[in-house]
Amino acid sequence: MDDKTWGPKEVAEYLDIPVQTIYQWRTKNYGPPGRRVGKHVRYLPDEVREWFRDLSTDVA
Repeated sequence: MDDKTWGPKEVAEYLDIPVQTIYQWRTKNYGPPGRRVGKHVRYLPDEVREWFRDLSTDVA
């Protein structure tokens, strides 16, 4: 497991999506699991990768 956590920017970079999408997902209870640390949201990189791997491979 990585020692350093990711913020929304790093998650967005990893997924190659806009940062705003990460924030929208959080309001919809979707996306990789994040943890609130004070006023910040932090993600464990291994959990982000696992969430992505577990997504359906079906493309609509």
